[in-house]
Amino acid sequence: MASSKSQFSSLFFITAILLVFLTIFRPVVAAACYARIFAFGDSLTDTGNFLQSIGDFPDPVRRLPYGQTFFGRPTGRFSDGRIIIDFVAEALGLPFVPPYLAGRDVEYFRHGANFAVGGATALNISFFEEKGIDVTWTEYSLGVQMGWFRQLLHLLSDES
Repeated sequence: MASSKSQFSSLFFITAILLVFLTIFRPVVAAACYARIFAFGDSLTDTGNFLQSIGDFPDPVRRLPYGQTFFGRPTGRFSDGRIIIDFVAEALGLPFVPPYLAGRDVEYFRHGANFAVGGATALNISFFEEKGIDVTWTEYSLGVQMGWFRQLLHLLSDES
């Protein structure tokens, strides 16, 4: 347990340093002219893919307090406001990153996409199945997210 707390503390510290750096050096970063940002992960980064993946199934993320402090409504983020990827996008001068599963066309992803899904695992489901672990909460591993990324890159490169 101590190791887990230590890892979380380290991740939090690194993220805080990154945000401070991006805030202080915003003119320098903005001058770099980033055109797109892509995000991968789980509920810490999800901007709505989880809700898209479950359809109309009732879930607490659909209700307040999720989203209330910044957006004034639930947005699919596992937070009452913005998440780290929102601050990174803002620091880079980009709009908030839309969830991949809500995409309608290539233009929707002109500034990037968020592939993260709440509950996602880093390892593919087959790993858990081989160990006899029943993973019923997700089918969206990092491998699946990378597959979506490759598909989108192909579409975006066709547009260029």
